[in-house]
Amino acid sequence: MSWLDSIRAIEELEDADFSAELVHRMESQFSSQVLPPIRFSTPTFKDYASAELQGCGKNSFPAFSITAGACALDCDHCQAKILEPMLPATTPEMLDSKVRRLIEQQNLQGFLLSGGSNRRNEIRYQRFYPVIENLKRDYPHLKIAIHTALTDDTGARAMESAGVDTAMMDVIGAEETIRDVYHLDRPVGDFEQTLTALCNTNMEVTPHIVIGLHYGRLLGESNALEIVARHPVSALVLVVVMPFYARPGTFEVPSTHDVGGIFLQARAMLPERQVLLGCARPPGMHKRVTDTYAVMAGIDGIAFPADGAVAVAKTIGRSYSQEHACCSIKLGSTQAQMRSARLSVA
Repeated sequence: MSWLDSIRAIEELEDADFSAELVHRMESQFSSQVLPPIRFSTPTFKDYASAELQGCGKNSFPAFSITAGACALDCDHCQAKILEPMLPATTPEMLDSKVRRLIEQQNLQGFLLSGGSNRRNEIRYQRFYPVIENLKRDYPHLKIAIHTALTDDTGARAMESAGVDTAMMDVIGAEETIRDVYHLDRPVGDFEQTLTALCNTNMEVTPHIVIGLHYGRLLGESNALEIVARHPVSALVLVVVMPFYARPGTFEVPSTHDVGGIFLQARAMLPERQVLLGCARPPGMHKRVTDTYAVMAGIDGIAFPADGAVAVAKTIGRSYSQEHACCSIKLGSTQAQMRSARLSVA
């Protein structure tokens, strides 16, 4: 039975619209390969419920915002709404006390540090670095990820020196998108320079690409993939723009088939590195189809998988695991295992 026939038999996908040509291309890529395992991540950035997976305990891997809900850029696709579910930590003392309390009371294993940008797409983390240093000294097991925004060599080295484990940034491949969506007067080259600076440290670097960032249309995604492919990143995280954060009428919902095509392109361009589907993507049937394409395209991990994703993995013969952490964390042994599985059939 073909993959298309098999996934159409899954109850959660009975009413889904799939591209037969795209599914066939995905099935063909594994015709002579071992299907790699897939990781389903369920951190506590937001509530999660699935018929196939259990959500994780409250605050087992939270996200903190050093600006609470404030952001100077007010990008068209986000309007700071992504910051709202994060725990506010607007002073170093607040971050320190909240993290230590969660470690003591709920066995916290790690956290994401984020915040709103200034008008140059920079986040002022400097005064929080002593807190990170002290936390890493007292709790060496603690895994800390950070949204870097744009930075330089000095900024990247400061993050590394503080003890940050994983650095995350958006890579944008079209200057029109930077100008129109981000309201930012900086070239594509500044994003690549930031990626270069981060990759010159010992941190794990996991850039993000937002599919459909230019008002729901593809523009610059291929260039962004080329930028990422030129650097020794630990992993690439793909997300899909969510129009319900934007002003009504400004964004289209990206086509699931376009999204699936980017998954295939990313997999082909980064064959030896992890490619992950992150938290952000439109909900409902769109998410079910998107996640199905991600499983079939060989994406290595999915955050907050839709109902049906586990069934798809089982149907096509992919083993899976679940982790209660940000999808960008815990890359070490898992990354090596997945690379070994993919290369063993070369």
